[in-house]
Amino acid sequence: MFLKKLSVLSILVFLYCTVSYAQQTKNEFPVRGFHLDLRIQVMKMPSIKKLVLKLKQGGINTLIIEYEATYPYASHPLIANRYAYTKAEIKDLVAYCNQLGIDLIPLQQSFGHVEYILRHNRYSQQREDQQDLSQVCPSQEELNKKLFTDLFTELAASHTSKYIHIGGDETHLLGHCPICRARVEKDGIAKLYGEHIKLMCDIVIKLGKIPVLWADIALKYPDALQYLPKQVIFVDWNYGWGMDKFGDHEKLMKSGFEIWGAASLRSSPDNYNLTLWQKHFENIRDFLPAARKLGYKGMILTSWSTSGVYDRVNESGEDLMDLYPIRRVYPLTAFNLLIDAFTQSLKTEQPLNIEVFVIHYCNVNYGFNQAQAIIFWNALKAAPYEVINGKVKGPISLTQLVDSAAASAKTIHSLKPLKNKDEYAQYSLMADTRLQYLTYQHLEATVNAADFKEAGLLLIKHQLAVLLDEIKATNLRYTALNQDTFYPSELALDNQLRLVKVQLLYDRLSKNR
Repeated sequence: MFLKKLSVLSILVFLYCTVSYAQQTKNEFPVRGFHLDLRIQVMKMPSIKKLVLKLKQGGINTLIIEYEATYPYASHPLIANRYAYTKAEIKDLVAYCNQLGIDLIPLQQSFGHVEYILRHNRYSQQREDQQDLSQVCPSQEELNKKLFTDLFTELAASHTSKYIHIGGDETHLLGHCPICRARVEKDGIAKLYGEHIKLMCDIVIKLGKIPVLWADIALKYPDALQYLPKQVIFVDWNYGWGMDKFGDHEKLMKSGFEIWGAASLRSSPDNYNLTLWQKHFENIRDFLPAARKLGYKGMILTSWSTSGVYDRVNESGEDLMDLYPIRRVYPLTAFNLLIDAFTQSLKTEQPLNIEVFVIHYCNVNYGFNQAQAIIFWNALKAAPYEVINGKVKGPISLTQLVDSAAASAKTIHSLKPLKNKDEYAQYSLMADTRLQYLTYQHLEATVNAADFKEAGLLLIKHQLAVLLDEIKATNLRYTALNQDTFYPSELALDNQLRLVKVQLLYDRLSKNR
């Protein structure tokens, strides 16, 4: 009689708790990994260890760290930034991961996404373009061989993993410089790409390691596969699109190379005021079972802190002063919900039942009942639309989007977790940040309207002043909640980003008024 009174959803939750996710899948991925991006939002070492322990408890056995400028290269001291770890810290982290049975794989980009290296004059000859510093010129073979032999050698010495991830994705400047353009006209882009990647792979293999490589460019130019040693492992990153997005997926499958997959918990168009929760859940739900059926040997959850695209600021003329990431996202501290969805999905061959998982997670971690969990989930994923140049990329108006964000924020604030209150407070901060951002967008659109008159300035200025005060209060909460994980200067930059456009508009409208 009791079961008859339960809703279908309640029965599913009951089964989830007692059977489904307690069983290990018979077709488990040998490599179960998490990708930690340290390009921005650099985590303090104790926080990384705390994350590693959580990942281990969830069944993760592999950690890929994209150190970028946080690795302290002795042979190339210009590369490290102010957040770089010490050699002792790296050694200690590797030992800690080994103790837990987690394989720490270093990721060193070796083709594209190397702005942080090429920005320095020492490496100027290796730039594919003197303005866009994202990519090394594959025609500078000797310089590239020397540089990456140095970097890979240091990584090999400090990491016990048998793998080194060499990056290789999003090489958008292939064939750009005159020398490379001539090579492409003669032999094609696939050979240009393949020969450079082969050079990088040969360095790694000579060091006794196995090269790991993102798969997007090989999918786009499958003829490049013939140049690569068979030890290479490809990572097919798929964040919710068809298998043939980058190219003929069947050719990669028939290539004979070992393949891992990669889903994502933060990726474009996520930013500090928008997270596409539904998209990421569906990505985990759909891609893991598909990759398992295809026989992939590993599955990674990537977590991108930025798009990897940078805007240069020149001091004068062409003299570079700094590079700024174009897109920042909300910190990793807010994404335990998605991390757990991923680790649970690794343990079963069945596709993730998103709503059932969310209800169970909210019950275990926040003490919410089923109704509260559903209310929370609906508020979290509501109206995930971008605003570009004052226009909503979606089926609703900007006013409706602001109203939706206000309702979501009110709902999330109204729910009172019984435990893990700091974790839940991240959702409140995200909701408030989004509402404040959209409120600004609405005010900016108002003053940009052709029929806006000076008579409306007083009200707009008042609304902007109120918004500035609200954002400053949010910034204080943001700093308090994240100060143990991230460095003060990075938190200050996040806080400034929330304020800068609002302050500029307020100052502009206040000038001589």
